[in-house]
Amino acid sequence: MTNHWVDIKNSDLVIVMGGNAAEAHPVGFRWAIEAKKQNGAKLMVVDPRFNRTAAVADIYMPLRSGTDIAFLSGVIRYLLKNDKIQHEYVKHYTNATFLVNENFKFEDGLFSGYDETTRKYDRTSWSYQFDEEGQPKRDMAMQDPRCVINLLREHVERYTPEMVERITGTPQKDFQIFCEEIAKTSAPDKAATFMYALGWTQHTVGSQNIRTMAMIQLLLGNIGVSGGGVNALRGHSNVQGITDLGLFPNRLPAYLPLPTEADTSLQALLDRITPKTMMKDQVNYWKNTPNFYVSMLKTFYGDKATAENDFGMHYLPKLPKGGMDQLRYIEEMYQGKVNGFFCQGMNPIASYPNSQKIIKALSNLKYLVIFDPLVTDTSEFWKNHGEFNDVKTEEIQTEVFRLPTTCFVEEDGSIANSGRWLQWHWKGAEPPGEAKTDGEILSELRAELIHLYKKEGGKAPLEPLEAMGWNYANPLEPKAEEVAKEVNGYALEDVKDANGNVIVKKGELLSSFAQMRADGSTSGSCWIYTGQWTPKGNQMANRDNSDPSNLGNTLGWAFAWPLNRRVLYNRASADLAGNPFNPKRQLIKWNGKNWNYVDVADFGTAPPNSPVMPFIMQPEGVGGLFVRERMADGPFPEHYEPMETPIGTNPLHPNVVQSPVARILPSDKEDLGTSDEFPYVGTTYRLTEHFHYWTKNVLLNVIAQPEQFVEIGEALAAEKGIKHGDVVKVSSKRGYIKAVAVVTKRIRSLVSDGKPIHTVGIPIHWGFAATTGAKKGFFANNLTVRTGDANTQTPESKCMLVNIEKVGA
Repeated sequence: MTNHWVDIKNSDLVIVMGGNAAEAHPVGFRWAIEAKKQNGAKLMVVDPRFNRTAAVADIYMPLRSGTDIAFLSGVIRYLLKNDKIQHEYVKHYTNATFLVNENFKFEDGLFSGYDETTRKYDRTSWSYQFDEEGQPKRDMAMQDPRCVINLLREHVERYTPEMVERITGTPQKDFQIFCEEIAKTSAPDKAATFMYALGWTQHTVGSQNIRTMAMIQLLLGNIGVSGGGVNALRGHSNVQGITDLGLFPNRLPAYLPLPTEADTSLQALLDRITPKTMMKDQVNYWKNTPNFYVSMLKTFYGDKATAENDFGMHYLPKLPKGGMDQLRYIEEMYQGKVNGFFCQGMNPIASYPNSQKIIKALSNLKYLVIFDPLVTDTSEFWKNHGEFNDVKTEEIQTEVFRLPTTCFVEEDGSIANSGRWLQWHWKGAEPPGEAKTDGEILSELRAELIHLYKKEGGKAPLEPLEAMGWNYANPLEPKAEEVAKEVNGYALEDVKDANGNVIVKKGELLSSFAQMRADGSTSGSCWIYTGQWTPKGNQMANRDNSDPSNLGNTLGWAFAWPLNRRVLYNRASADLAGNPFNPKRQLIKWNGKNWNYVDVADFGTAPPNSPVMPFIMQPEGVGGLFVRERMADGPFPEHYEPMETPIGTNPLHPNVVQSPVARILPSDKEDLGTSDEFPYVGTTYRLTEHFHYWTKNVLLNVIAQPEQFVEIGEALAAEKGIKHGDVVKVSSKRGYIKAVAVVTKRIRSLVSDGKPIHTVGIPIHWGFAATTGAKKGFFANNLTVRTGDANTQTPESKCMLVNIEKVGA
């Protein structure tokens, strides 16, 4: 989230798309209700299904799954056509005035630079025009046809209300209501917030779904302000923490890139990944990447990280040519190229797309190690569970090891929520039996591996493993407090300012990532978390909920990264002179030294009317309506059909139907279905009564929602002769599930490109492994497509082609 959960109460308009907060985030959703009750806000929901959030909304409208970009691009067209933008904000705080390279173009579904052979773009033309001093050219009057905002006007002109309805199925009268309501927040003293979740991310265009919404917020002046923002709803309590700490195949903590095979030295790596300041006077805070990277390496490798050995950079694994992601890794496992798999805190046969392929891939391993408190479907993948998992156990040679871990209530630690708040929790119960924390298990594995390598030798180099810093009081039992301080960072030598004054003494904890240095004198493995544990103590344990602002900015409660800031880019909540756009929700204020007020200012010490702009992480200092080379699939969003499309064409450009750069591997192309065989759209979602695949182990949850079901609309039910309560088989090109049919008015049929579109709603829960004797169920991911977003490789789990047949009453 750019903002945070409590701040939603300050919104004038709450929009939920690509999520179902009332169902999947019922505690946090209270703040949307607070906005309605106390602020008179309206709640708008756009979703293929009339869900629990829609049930309390003021306005609801349906759309076909996978068509959000067409809908939102039509909104952009409306805002520009009707002059419903926040002019001062757009002019000064976005790149609307920047002139784009003359070679950039968009024709027939493709941006300039596309290579059909590699299925990638050469993004050279996705750039600005520059003057003699190397500065981007701008037209502050925004009259030049090569201005970003004028190219954007041209790009979205095709998304007329008629075209939006043709693609999305959303009736034009409903779309008009949406546009009129959101346009009201272009007034400087109004703000809208978007709440989204996996319903936007799990598409081949997932990143661009979010980009389109962010562009709307920039045009309306809704980023950096109280009650506004781009607000992702994370699915687990620590999913935010997982991403922050780098559990990606291509990332390190705090979103720092992993080296590639082409990075022959630390300097070469830093030169590649550190953005150069593009506009004079701008902050470009990512220019400090060397400080963050070297401090991280010092945490990883301690005394073994020196300037002479590039601070241990060569100990890090290197991304192979072409990269690595879960789709490719499973493919290598499927092809028998992987010997072992450590599965920590996840259930891949239930949560990865095309479950049957995952089971076959796991069957090719020599060993599988499961870290989990309870039995999981993945730990039982080798057992025959009849129709739910019809494998031949005797043919599976994979040896499975189960290592019982603790649950979060059985250990101290921190949880990072959607709003970037790091909240410390304390151990509430002793773990049962032999269960240990993940940290203890990994520590013992490391120690034993080093012992065995020294005793017996091995093929892999031992040096990177030995070089790892493991300076805990008990190296086999690292404590959460020790790890938290390590993540925060220390001064390894006296840290001095530009004038030579000591600002942090050797051995002290850092208080700010601004104290990090690239010379090896500081540590800290996750720079955005620096400040969570300072010389003043554990900031995550703070529990002062006083709120003098009455905006929910409780700076004394826990710690929000970065630097306890609650609203990112909050300098954009005021004009150039520092006057708040909405005085009733003022976040920052110039006090003669800095901008700190009811929030920690996301800005330096530049005074009012200085040329320094609010978007301090961007090389040009402004928000991006045009993103240059940072997106793999285009500098502007564009509607592309899902990989399995129910209409078989793209009304905007029939020659380019799907994203030309979406991730799909050759073997997965064979598993794609067509609408001739699978004429309906399947989409997945969660239920309040269950938490993914865990709660089939909890009797109360099993009682609350005991049996697997799917939802279909009345029109589809009539067409297929299905009655409420019938047992149905839902199938795709990849597999099938059986479930009870719930016939409901909540899912209506739509018309898209002249074709009737029926949607089958598929809750994701259930499986065959449970400790409660719960009814077994099928994986929703038996049906889903192994294809992914070109930027994140997130699989397209929210849109697939299916068929449905009655199999019993």
